[in-house]
Amino acid sequence: MAISVLDVRDTFAAPRVPAPARATVETAPRRLPLTIVSAGLIGVLEAVGLLAVALTGLDGLLSSPSRPAGWIVAGGLVLLAAWIVLCAGSGAALIDGAGRTLLMGVAYAELVLVAMLLVVATSLTIPTPGDIPVPVLGLMALVVPVGKLLLAAAPSAQQWVAAGPRTRVRRADPVQTHRLLATVTLAVIGLSLAAVAVLAPVPSGGASDSASVFTQP
Repeated sequence: MAISVLDVRDTFAAPRVPAPARATVETAPRRLPLTIVSAGLIGVLEAVGLLAVALTGLDGLLSSPSRPAGWIVAGGLVLLAAWIVLCAGSGAALIDGAGRTLLMGVAYAELVLVAMLLVVATSLTIPTPGDIPVPVLGLMALVVPVGKLLLAAAPSAQQWVAAGPRTRVRRADPVQTHRLLATVTLAVIGLSLAAVAVLAPVPSGGASDSASVFTQP
């Protein structure tokens, strides 16, 4: 009878399915491709170079007797600041894996700008640094945007961007982890500063010198 009752209870009860063991997937850290590092560094270094050129040439432009109108100078500074921010931001976004559209857009805009400047330079007489011929100077200026486009269009760069932004590894706060050590360190620093303030020797002639300063007519 007991066997039949157990059989009936097992018939109407839900079958027990053993829970599968939770699989722990360990993702290997992503390694930056050389093309991504190179393109990102070109963008950041270009921003630094533009900032350096702006800082060195702004003084001469403002002190020149034939300087342009104020609104032209202000507009040029705004455009230059936007160019610097876009160069640095696009390089950082590419290294982070957020995308390469911004970097390629900035590179295409730089190509158009260099082409326009070449047309203007060939039609007008513009002094070049070091008396470099205008075509040579234009080719040197084209190296940066063309290099960024080639590096960003590489297959490794496309795979890096397709994988998405890098995951941020959350690290524990060292102060929370080592609270006792942080407290002891702070106490030692405070006691050391107090000991220096109390035990430091005072110059003997300090008081008389200060009194003579105030008593002189």
